[in-house]
Amino acid sequence: MSKESKIPYKIYLKESEIPSKWYNLRADMKNKPAPFLNPGTGQPMSFDDLRPVFCDELIKQELDNDTAYIDIPQEIQDFYKMYRPAPLVRAYCLEKTLDTPAHIYYKFEGNNTSGSHKLNSAIAQAYYAKKQGLKGVTTETGAGQWGTALSMACAYLGLDCKVYMVKVSYEQKPFRREVMRTYGASVTPSPSMETNIGRKINEEFPGTTGSLGCAISEAVEAATSTEDYRYVLGSVLNQVLLHQSVIGLEAKAALDQYEVVPDIIIGCAGGGSNLGGLIAPFMGEKLRGEKDYRIIAVEPASCPSFTRGVFAYDFADTGMVCPLAKMYTLGSGFIPSPNHAGGLRYHGMSPILSQLYHDGYMEAVSVEQTSVFAAAEQFARTEGILPAPESSHAIRVAIDEALKCKETGEEKNILFGLTGTGYFDMVAYEKYHNHEMNDQVPTDEELQKSIANLPKVGN
Repeated sequence: MSKESKIPYKIYLKESEIPSKWYNLRADMKNKPAPFLNPGTGQPMSFDDLRPVFCDELIKQELDNDTAYIDIPQEIQDFYKMYRPAPLVRAYCLEKTLDTPAHIYYKFEGNNTSGSHKLNSAIAQAYYAKKQGLKGVTTETGAGQWGTALSMACAYLGLDCKVYMVKVSYEQKPFRREVMRTYGASVTPSPSMETNIGRKINEEFPGTTGSLGCAISEAVEAATSTEDYRYVLGSVLNQVLLHQSVIGLEAKAALDQYEVVPDIIIGCAGGGSNLGGLIAPFMGEKLRGEKDYRIIAVEPASCPSFTRGVFAYDFADTGMVCPLAKMYTLGSGFIPSPNHAGGLRYHGMSPILSQLYHDGYMEAVSVEQTSVFAAAEQFARTEGILPAPESSHAIRVAIDEALKCKETGEEKNILFGLTGTGYFDMVAYEKYHNHEMNDQVPTDEELQKSIANLPKVGN
């Protein structure tokens, strides 16, 4: 009997096997992510340039392209022990339902109150803010997972937390909003009338349902205009993908125990935190020429930055107050349809993942949300976990790839990231079940209108 045939449903590492170091994927990249640029001068942003916005230690991590492994402070390791190691699950029931020879594995990150992987970076960023002696932090959140995670981390460390939540999500996901407030965070629908940028956006786009770009602008303004506050971000940034590498490091360690090598690795992609964290050690092997994997980023058809965007410098926010980042982008003014229910609403993509995609190390596909929720429902009925809509993008493509194996008879190993649970997303599930959900995909003309406004600096 092969070792793989003995694999249990859930593979748990020992507590002592929780990673003690984060893996910095950039250290193995031949082409490093392009630096942030000052939008006024077009020059790369230095440590001192970024200090008014970010915490000092986080800036060091953001700019470090060379250190392969960075120690995880003991206090963060101790916090991780409350919900890590997270299980790697063999999806036997899903495999049986699909009647596929493929072996399907998923790394489940929903075993904490925030319901997602976001807590891995939230506690790290809150820790460094506390260590610096700050009073509080500001942030944005889309569907709410990041805001929930950060509010938990700030409560644990005694920090103030101000969250600007995309207006459409604020209205559609009241329970996640209330979890944030339970943990002591203030939550404001964005764009609001509380900031100069929020008022400007409301004036320019009356009745707008908001976007992550809008919320980022407000959070940055609030941080830079309030003494002893800094801005923190839940995705996109190099530092966030660094913190999320615990996902991939644990997944690889669990697979290695049973000598399983994934053929296909799949992750949902909005800003890049989950996908970047999941693929980190595997991509490292690929970059070093040690192994090869097929890596697929899955994004929503309603916000297709990889598959229909351009690789260029762009503002990270709608208000155009943040540094310029080189990434695959739809333009900072792009606002997804309010009917889009599955998170992953950011107009751009992680500079790390953008560079890797541009260099041909990974693929990207976009999927429509009705097919995503169909996959979510099938997964819930077979595997017993109600998945987050974001995660369900990866589930959709994992199912599709497993069905291709059924057609060809190939016994491929498929690994995907289950970023979290969908118990706060029942309005979206309700719309799907009531046949009120439809697939609104931006036209070429709509995208071109947004892309045409990219800044000239750096491009």
